[in-house]
Amino acid sequence: MRIVSIFFFIAGFSTYAQKPNLKRAITHATHQTNLMLSEIGKADNESETLVSPRTLVDGKLKLVASKDWTSGFFSGTLWYLFELSNNDKWKAEAQKFTAKIEQEKYNAKTHDMGFKVYCSFGNGYRLTRDPQYREVILHSAKTLATRFNPKVGAIRSWDHSSDKWDFPVIIDNMLNLELLFEATKLSGDSAYYKIAVSHANTTLKNHFRANYSTWHVIGYDPKTGEVVKRNTHQGYADASAWARGQAWALYGYTMCYRETKDPKYLAQAKNVANFIFTHKNMPADFVPYWDFDAPNITSEPRDVSAAAVIASALYELSTYSNNNDYFNKANKMMKSIALKYNSIKGTNKGFILDHSTGAKPSNSEVDVPLIYADYYYLEALVRYKNIVNN
Repeated sequence: MRIVSIFFFIAGFSTYAQKPNLKRAITHATHQTNLMLSEIGKADNESETLVSPRTLVDGKLKLVASKDWTSGFFSGTLWYLFELSNNDKWKAEAQKFTAKIEQEKYNAKTHDMGFKVYCSFGNGYRLTRDPQYREVILHSAKTLATRFNPKVGAIRSWDHSSDKWDFPVIIDNMLNLELLFEATKLSGDSAYYKIAVSHANTTLKNHFRANYSTWHVIGYDPKTGEVVKRNTHQGYADASAWARGQAWALYGYTMCYRETKDPKYLAQAKNVANFIFTHKNMPADFVPYWDFDAPNITSEPRDVSAAAVIASALYELSTYSNNNDYFNKANKMMKSIALKYNSIKGTNKGFILDHSTGAKPSNSEVDVPLIYADYYYLEALVRYKNIVNN
């Protein structure tokens, strides 16, 4: 009997074995983040304009300015550590790093307002109800709304690459809608809600293939709203399924269902999840390769950031379903991440996770720690904790 029990534990068939070890995960994240604060303290002397860690380059910590799309994830990570531990140290650190991003509320040159502001100020407001945070959220939503084109029915993603697209919309942009939904709840102004719904509907119509995989970039004619191009920018090919793109789609439509209760968004989230987990190239440990259709699949780098986003989305999706499958799959992903993809304690300048992939086609941030992987991993832990404690 003892031998059988050990076999089932190792093989991963035990339900218990698949559950995240919350205490161990928080301890590891705490240790690493303390190290990160120390490393940032050393690097801060280089430039006061660099406000947040993003990744490692040649083993050195790379910090970014507030305008970088990843600038809000570290403060968001600190807010989640505060929520998981109830330790005021993390609250104080979160407040400090959140404040460094406030100027982004005026930055109308980017669609990444949700990533930057909602992950930082949004979590801060949720946990503290600080009225200053509310003001930043509302101003940021107003700024983001200026990028909406009624003819297209969507928010413009990039201002760069104008030689390729007149009006690009990327699947990542779905996550910025949460800021708009929140702005309507805080202000009572339905304009933000309507923009978010329009963007979600336009993306639903044009971004997905028949099998519910998603293109990365849709290029629109801003004058007519017609689709001009369907491409990738960070995936293997225009026709491939970039792993983090599928993760953004799953997360985005799960969130949109929460905010609207529109059943077509829930159906889309479930269909995307089905695509992800029935794909022949999904590894047994549920941590995907950077692109599901990459050419040398078993030797391709993984993308832990995609796994973390998927796991967080699945925990929320599980609360809208009577089927435990989403919850169990999220558990398995989180267990795999903890066992195989955590940074070794005391390494990686304090990043919690390793082995993410940013943009493989340009050989940028391949098989390295990425701050947004840490953020969505901790968010997944928060969601897991809330589910099991309710």
